[in-house]
Amino acid sequence: MIRTTHVGSLPRGAELTDLLFAMEAGEAVDTARLDAVLSLAVDDCVRRQVAAGIDIVSDGEMAKISYATYIKDRISGFDGDSPRQPPADLEAFPSFLARQAKGGGTPSYRRPRCVGEVRPVTLAPLEDDLRRFAAARAAHGPQDAFMNAASPGVIALFQPNDFYPDDDAYLEALAEAMRPEYEAIVAAGLILQLDSPDLGLGRHMMFKNRSDADYLVRIARHVAVLNHALRNVPADRVRMHVCWGNYEGPHHCDVEMETILPVLMQAKPQGLLFETANPRHQHDWEAFAAHRGLIPDDRILIPGVIDSTTNFIEHPRVVANRIGQFVDLFGAERVIAGTDCGFSTFAGFGAVDPEIVWAKLAALAEGAALASSRIAA
Repeated sequence: MIRTTHVGSLPRGAELTDLLFAMEAGEAVDTARLDAVLSLAVDDCVRRQVAAGIDIVSDGEMAKISYATYIKDRISGFDGDSPRQPPADLEAFPSFLARQAKGGGTPSYRRPRCVGEVRPVTLAPLEDDLRRFAAARAAHGPQDAFMNAASPGVIALFQPNDFYPDDDAYLEALAEAMRPEYEAIVAAGLILQLDSPDLGLGRHMMFKNRSDADYLVRIARHVAVLNHALRNVPADRVRMHVCWGNYEGPHHCDVEMETILPVLMQAKPQGLLFETANPRHQHDWEAFAAHRGLIPDDRILIPGVIDSTTNFIEHPRVVANRIGQFVDLFGAERVIAGTDCGFSTFAGFGAVDPEIVWAKLAALAEGAALASSRIAA
């Protein structure tokens, strides 16, 4: 009765990671070899998702160096690099920030800036992703499938604007440039997942020097622009992921779910993925309980019941209990069990050991089955 899914990114093997970083560095890469390695990687990750008991699978974002910067190869206007701006919670603990950087906790890849007109250039990389994913699904037969795409807001969060006159103009250009990708994913029969950490993480990064009131105005604008980009896409074929940063850290600057929930409910996507497994957000179910009247009757909630930053394998009973908090509030038909975030947000970077990732996904499925049995009883 309770279906399972996850946020999208899964561990990439060493050979694939090396090829992706070689391309990122501008080195010559044998395209036939890259396609073969990618095809095998997508096939393997779909096979392992199905074996673990995941119902709604992804392609693991195998072809992407990261979930937001991949767009530079598909739309125009980006070049160079951007200095890293640490989130406010890490700035408050400089010794921990230094330890993270020294220990490889800060991924190294290029974050280009917007230096020119943003417009669609090619859907060829997406078409390759769709082809490989379709082959893997045909081979392994998952119940359903989704594909990730960056929201306009998260692109703006990580890739600053040096070209457009203001933030609104930049967001609008991004939305129109990304719209063909969004529509193509849905046209391929997949659920479109919009990754939108700007709505959570943005508070202590992009908007860390602004008031809560200003922040809420800005993210409401992010949501409005996203909705416009989705104008040709049915709401029930889209879901949106919101998080506060997929890293181990203090997270004491995270904005409360209760604060942003009214804005999130203005977004068109029917599905909402959000964190509830990590220690900073385990109480967030209370916001949904206190504001049930804000939640549209057709909204599908996908709480993260598995932590993506720890190598603890959650006990299935813990998973079932977390699922149960939302089932009790909204009913089993409106809840899907998910993960807090992706397990390999950037190629070659992930806090969880790759083999433990699969064990955690299996625990997710086992916990969902237990929650389902409790409902049936």
